[in-house]
Amino acid sequence: MSIVENYHGDESDDDKEKKEILQRMECFNRIFVVASSFVQLYYEKYILKQPCMDSKQTGETWIREVLDGHESRCMINFRMSKMVFTSLLRVLETRYNLQTSRNISSTEMLGIFLYILGTSAKVSQCRERFQRSGSTISRHFAIVLEKVSRMATDLIAPEDPFFSSIHEQIRNDSRYMPHFKDCIGAIDGTHIAAILPPNEQVPYIGRKGIPTQNVMAVCDFNMCFTFVMAGWEGSTHDTRIFLDAIRDPKYKFPHPPNGKYYLVNSGYPQMKDYLGPYRGQRYHLPDFRRGRPVFGKEEIFNHSHSSLRSVIERIFGVLKKKMGHFKGYAKL
Repeated sequence: MSIVENYHGDESDDDKEKKEILQRMECFNRIFVVASSFVQLYYEKYILKQPCMDSKQTGETWIREVLDGHESRCMINFRMSKMVFTSLLRVLETRYNLQTSRNISSTEMLGIFLYILGTSAKVSQCRERFQRSGSTISRHFAIVLEKVSRMATDLIAPEDPFFSSIHEQIRNDSRYMPHFKDCIGAIDGTHIAAILPPNEQVPYIGRKGIPTQNVMAVCDFNMCFTFVMAGWEGSTHDTRIFLDAIRDPKYKFPHPPNGKYYLVNSGYPQMKDYLGPYRGQRYHLPDFRRGRPVFGKEEIFNHSHSSLRSVIERIFGVLKKKMGHFKGYAKL
């Protein structure tokens, strides 16, 4: 090989090396530009970001303003009077250990809980109202819900668990006495609207055509709930809920003492301690009002049974009126 050929060969190797160096530098520059962009985005988003919750009126300030203001404001936002709000807060703190955390007071926790229940507010609306993040709203709603659920188990119970006396509504009415002297209350179900993600709605859509939960309740003749079982899908049959409630000890269902019983409608099974109407006969009061006079012992019994059992329908009506956003969803 000639000297010239060797020279050109060496020059070609140098060019290749320079080209490789240039390619590496170009690749490094691209990586540097991309990394710089990420650093800039992170800096702008997490360091220089403008706070979203920038109102001077915090949730705590707003709640204090409501509690110090006109009575109607507390009723509108929390569906209870100021005195009831304060009493409920004291009970939750002293008996159920609702505690102020490092960043949020127990007053604001309860306010968030009642505001969502009383106004059907979405989390986004609560974020603006209380100047809190969505996760904070959800977390503290769940905390108060757990406390209130425990309180409900203690409060929603028969005043006299032995049902030792005959209620005056029965004792003083010849339609019911002495035939219903051992009756201690009524059982029925109602549908309450349920808000769920679209992929979870199907089991909750029953005959109402919208997602609901089927709630079973027991009440006495003072129009007080003595047992409530909520959470079942709207498509669930009343009988399934009823049997689950009376058979599973964890629900603490107030079973009738020996010789006592509840009134149920024809949607529930006929069994000891749970007295239903004669089937195949007129039962509902509007049917008696529109049709011929009551005739025969079975119709007489059904008429009295329906009249006495209507207490559960009346108490559901009161509930719907109190909680106006439930209106239209009760099975009455």
